[in-house]
Amino acid sequence: MTNFLSLADVTDLDALIQSGRDAKANPFADQLLGKNKTIGLIFFNSSLRTRLSTQKAAQNLGLNVMIMNVGQDSWGLEMEEGVLMNGDKAEHVREAAAVIGRYCDIIGIRAFAELKDRDSDYREQVMQQFARYARVPIVNLESATRHPLQSLADCITIEEAKTVARPKVVLTWLPHFKPLPQAVANSFSEWMNARAASGHVEFVITHPQGYELAPEFAGNARVIYDRDEAFAGADFIYGKNWSSYTNYGQVLTHDPSWAVTMDDMVRTNAGKFMHCLPVRRNLKVADAVLDGPQSLVIEQAANREWSAQAVLKEILKTY
Repeated sequence: MTNFLSLADVTDLDALIQSGRDAKANPFADQLLGKNKTIGLIFFNSSLRTRLSTQKAAQNLGLNVMIMNVGQDSWGLEMEEGVLMNGDKAEHVREAAAVIGRYCDIIGIRAFAELKDRDSDYREQVMQQFARYARVPIVNLESATRHPLQSLADCITIEEAKTVARPKVVLTWLPHFKPLPQAVANSFSEWMNARAASGHVEFVITHPQGYELAPEFAGNARVIYDRDEAFAGADFIYGKNWSSYTNYGQVLTHDPSWAVTMDDMVRTNAGKFMHCLPVRRNLKVADAVLDGPQSLVIEQAANREWSAQAVLKEILKTY
């Protein structure tokens, strides 16, 4: 593994999931792997779990860690090529990425979609520019279209919690008052479709009309617009809000009936509830769901350490 930008960089998903579980059982087994090497974590957007879990995972592997918030700790970075830099961006990514690549052996990047221009967001400009100019491995800490470290943690969580060989996993849209990117939903769908293709899960997506994901992410998932039907017999309910892909970045409905309650969970097969944190209580999910024994949200967050450690270990093994 030379980069970790998406599922496409994973050669053996089963082995990577197991590597995360092995790290959880023995966090310091490979603590010499990163000795005298440095990872730089570059944040264009806010973070809690991604920042802390990736730093902890890196330290478990013996890596030195440097963290920078772009625009707060550094100059603003210009991403476009051939521009007259007479605006508010003082440094071009060509120089910034190249210099950071000289300081660091691995670079982690977090940069959200702006939800203004779909083509621009789906080009993954920030990730691609760093990969182009840094000349060291790049790790996706959440990008405009994907959040693969979260998806790997979700796969680990499902493997730990499943009670049947091929659980039914349902991704459900949740209401929100502001537009959010499709990154988590895209990424979860991409990884679950891969798990479904290998017979590990049955994967269903449910959402209101108009919230269809991009075809390359929805893949072969069964899309059901009737949420009650989708929830029936589910072993895992994965909740997430996302804005419209077709009417890009728009909020088409605030329908509160799509929030997950205990009445909804009763329709499942004693299903577990999942949601990448943070989560807005009682807007998206009822307190009773989040605080009950069916909730896996804390375990998901804890497993972010082990997903990051598995990925960093694979990259370090190439050195």
